[in-house]
Amino acid sequence: MDQMDSLNPANKIARKAGEENNNIRSEPVDAYYQNEQNKSGSCSVGDGIKRKNKGGWKLAMLLLVNQGLATLAFFGVGVNLVLFLTRVLGQDNATAANNVSLWTGTVYLCSLVGAFLSDSYWGRYLTCTIFQLIFVLGLVLVSLSSWLFLIKPEGCGDGQQPCTPTSSIGIVIFYVAIYLAAFGYGGHQPTLATFGSDQFDDTNPKQKSSKAAFFCYFYFALNVGSLFSNTILVYYEDTGKWTLGFWVSTASAVIALGSFLLGTPGYRYIKPCGNPLPRVAQVFVAAARKWNAVPADENELYEVEGSESVIKGSRKILHSNEFMCLDKAATLTEKDQQGPMNPWRVCTVTQVEEAKCILRMLPIWLCTIIYSVVFTQMASLFVEQGAVMDSRIGRFHLPAASMSVFDICSVLVFTGIYRHILIPLAGRLIRNPKGLSELQRMGIGLVIGMLAMIAAGLTELERLKRAEHHSSSLSIFWQIPQYTLVGASEVFMYIGQLEFFNGQAPDGIKSFGSSLCMASISLGNYVSSMLVNMVMGITATGNSPGWIPENLNHGHMDRFYFLIAALTAADFVIYVYCAKWYKCVNVDENKDGEAEVELLNNV
Repeated sequence: MDQMDSLNPANKIARKAGEENNNIRSEPVDAYYQNEQNKSGSCSVGDGIKRKNKGGWKLAMLLLVNQGLATLAFFGVGVNLVLFLTRVLGQDNATAANNVSLWTGTVYLCSLVGAFLSDSYWGRYLTCTIFQLIFVLGLVLVSLSSWLFLIKPEGCGDGQQPCTPTSSIGIVIFYVAIYLAAFGYGGHQPTLATFGSDQFDDTNPKQKSSKAAFFCYFYFALNVGSLFSNTILVYYEDTGKWTLGFWVSTASAVIALGSFLLGTPGYRYIKPCGNPLPRVAQVFVAAARKWNAVPADENELYEVEGSESVIKGSRKILHSNEFMCLDKAATLTEKDQQGPMNPWRVCTVTQVEEAKCILRMLPIWLCTIIYSVVFTQMASLFVEQGAVMDSRIGRFHLPAASMSVFDICSVLVFTGIYRHILIPLAGRLIRNPKGLSELQRMGIGLVIGMLAMIAAGLTELERLKRAEHHSSSLSIFWQIPQYTLVGASEVFMYIGQLEFFNGQAPDGIKSFGSSLCMASISLGNYVSSMLVNMVMGITATGNSPGWIPENLNHGHMDRFYFLIAALTAADFVIYVYCAKWYKCVNVDENKDGEAEVELLNNV
C-alpha cells in the first residue's frame, strides 16, 4: 500500500515522489474539516476560553465552598442511610447493605452523564447549575416523604422504637427522591472539579501549579463538609430526628447553589468541545475499513495544518507508538483521494490519539474498582459492625455512623502531611517537583486500603470473642484503625485519581476524565453488592447462617473483610504491571506551531 506524504502549505494532498505524473484527484482537506467544525457551531482554540482575565483562586474558593456544602447535604442523607433502611423501613442487614451499595453506585455512575453533557453540549457552568437544582429537588422530596409518611410515630427509628410507615406511596416517593438526589449530586461532582480547574490558566506556570493544588483542596473541602454531617447530623438522626437531619441537608444544598451562582460574573468559561462519541467511533470505523492497509510512517499520518486541532477548543495531541493499528485511521490511501474526504475513512492524528488516550487509561481505571470496594464498606458493613459494638461513653451513646469522623480527620491530616511534608521531601529525594507521581500515589493507596481491610477483619475477630446476644462488649473505638487507614488511602488514591484522569484526558473530554474517579466508586459499590450476594449464596446453606447474617454474632464478617484484602492484593499486582506499561499523553503546547512540548512520562 502506498504511503502518503503529509499536507503541504496549500493544504493539498500530494502523491509520493515518483508518482507525480499520475492524475489523482486532490482536495483541501484541512478546509473540509474546518467547514465541518463551523457547521456544528464549533470554536477554535483561540476562542474556546472566555474571560481570560477572570477566574483564579477567589472564584475557585467559591467552588470549594460549594463543594463543602453540597457534600454536607449529600452525606447528611447517605452516611446513615443503611440505618434508616433497617430501623425505619425494616430491612435486614444484608438487604440494607446491598441497597446502599446500589444507591451509592448510582450516585457516582450518574457522574458519566454529567460529564458527557458538560463536555459535549452544556458546558461546565450550565451542567453544574442544572444538576444542583435536581439535587435540591431530590432532598426536598426526601425530607417531605420522611416527615409526612415514614417517621411514624414521631421519634421512631432510634434503635429502640420501630417505625410503622403509614403509606406505601411514601416509600415509593422516598426511593424516587433519594435517586433524584443521587442523579443531581453525581452529575454535579465531576463537572464542578473540572470547572474549578478551568479557573487556572495552563499557559501560566504559577497557575498551572495552582491547578494541581486545587484538586487536593477539592477533596479536602469534600471531607470538611462531610465532617459536620458525620457528627452533628448523624447524632440527631440516630436519636430518631431523621426529618430534622434531612431538612438541614436540604438547606445546605440550597446555600451551596446560591454560593455557586454568586460567582457567575467572574468565572472563567470554556466552551464545550462537541460530542466525543462520533469522534472516537470514527477512529475505530476508519481503522476497520482500512484493516488490510499498512499504517503510514509517523510523519506521513494525516493532520490539519496550523496550530488548531480538528477537535474544537482542543490542543493537538502528538503521535504515540501504542495501538499502532489505529494509525490506519490517519493513513491516506489512494481511495481516500478519489472523492470527497470522509471523516469515517480518514481521521486526524489528534482524533486517533484521543481514542488511544481512552484505551490507555482504561486498564488503570479498572484497577481502581477493587479499591472502591474497600471504600464503600465505610457506608455499609463498617456501620453495621459498629452498631453491634459497645458505643457508650459514660451516658452518651455514640452513633455507629459517627465513627467515619476518624476517616474524615485522617483525610484532613494526611492531606496536610502530603502537601507540606511528603511532596517537598519526595521532591528532594527523587528530584521531581511534583513529589510522587499520580500513578505511584494510587499504588500506595491500594496498599493502605488492603491494610484497612485486614484491620477491619482483626477487629471483627476480637468483637466475636466478646459477643453477647445481638451485640458485643468490645468498644466501638476498636474501629479507629480501619477508618484511619481508609482515610489515609483516600488521600493517595482519590486525589491521585482526580489529578491523573483530569491531566491525562484530552482537552475535549476533561469532565469525562474527572468522572472516571467517581465511576470507579460506582462500580466498586456494584461489585461490593455482588460480592455480598455471592458470599451469602455460597455460605448461607443448610443450617449455616452465612458470613453476614441478620445477627452478626452468628456470622463471620471477618472472612469477608479478609476476602476483600486478598482481592486488593491481587489487584495491586495487576496495577503495578499496568502502571509500568502506561505512557502519558503528549500534547502540542505551542499555539504558533513553532515548537512542541512533550509531557514527560511520570510513571
